[in-house]
Amino acid sequence: MNAARTTEVVVIGGGQAGLAMSRCLADRSVDHVVLERGEVANSWTTERWDSLRLLTPNWMSRLPGFTYQGKDPDGYMTAGEVAAHLECYRQSFDAPVRTGVTVTRIVSGESHDDGHRVETTDGPWDAEAVVMATGACSNPHVPAIAADLPDHIEQITPIAYRNPSGVADGRVLVVGASASGLQIADELTRAGRDVVLAVGDHVRLPRTYRGMDIHWWMDVVGLLDERYDEVEDLARARRLPSLQLVGSPERRTLGLDTVQEHGVQLVGRLVGRSGDRAQFSGSLANYCTSADLKQGRLLDQLDEYAAEHGLDTELGPADRPAPTPLGPPVLDMDLRDVGTIVWATGFRPQYPWLDEAHLDARGRLIHDGGVLSVPGMYVLGLPFMRRRKSSFIDGVGPDAVELADHLLAHLHRMATLRPA
Repeated sequence: MNAARTTEVVVIGGGQAGLAMSRCLADRSVDHVVLERGEVANSWTTERWDSLRLLTPNWMSRLPGFTYQGKDPDGYMTAGEVAAHLECYRQSFDAPVRTGVTVTRIVSGESHDDGHRVETTDGPWDAEAVVMATGACSNPHVPAIAADLPDHIEQITPIAYRNPSGVADGRVLVVGASASGLQIADELTRAGRDVVLAVGDHVRLPRTYRGMDIHWWMDVVGLLDERYDEVEDLARARRLPSLQLVGSPERRTLGLDTVQEHGVQLVGRLVGRSGDRAQFSGSLANYCTSADLKQGRLLDQLDEYAAEHGLDTELGPADRPAPTPLGPPVLDMDLRDVGTIVWATGFRPQYPWLDEAHLDARGRLIHDGGVLSVPGMYVLGLPFMRRRKSSFIDGVGPDAVELADHLLAHLHRMATLRPA
């Protein structure tokens, strides 16, 4: 058995969150190691479809001590370009990343000064603190109804989808209309496929408003920096679906209205199966009305900001998107015509190396702004972890700075507990 190696901090995950924390620890002269199961930016190279681009403009790819290095700050990087961006970041400060290492278990000491043992496929590590930075989008959630569907239907998730040519013949049912589901449905129908999109709760926004990217607006008005201790319903804020956006060279808006124009059929939430028929809820109109109203309220807020800061003469006209058009409700569909179902139903972070005491009844990690109840245990990169942009590349940095300060204070307390 390999003898345990020692370090002050073990960081699990070599993506944007893990590298951001590594930079913050390096800046504080904290000895640490970053353990990555694949290669740096593994999810960006192995779990993204071919045409995927960032939802945020490139200038928002800010990380501690590092900014976007390319020539198109207002564009949207491809998955490969994001991976290259993160590899350049790793090299910029020689992050101590060990690739091809999978964490299998974390055992924490019984007292506050015992530290943590991190067991891996490359032997154990003993550390005084552990930061879990494995991201929020590596484990797709598939509803239980998937097990009750006919065997002839191929079922895939967004991390397995690559392009339309890899999708089986027949009608395609895309379940989920947030960013991933909407983009995949749009790409499939543009490729000539017969696509049905099952729509639930969603957040509708234009790609640009009054000539500026919607993320520029949310950044400048401070919405993305709204903190986790400032919202009334944090649990709901953390569950909000991703924005209905697409990154594209032409900065096009993608919504339920545009995919319908190209032939996508909209239905309500998939709620069950009766024989050969899939059943959908009748709530589509309500979801669309709610999304339209929320969009309108946000655009009102942006207009008010522009007026208060004297920007009206510099910006374009306040053209508002029309309400989402809908036809008669469709409540069921013949499954015999369906060749593929794409489950774009969100992600559930998983921590198989953790004791179940760290999880709630739904399997979600229990933490307070990234700080777990066990001293020296942290998580980074989850939705709305400390601020609204926590899961963005642009958000892991500020969170990492704050958690690194908390972690450093923990290490100082640990030092006072050691025998002289």
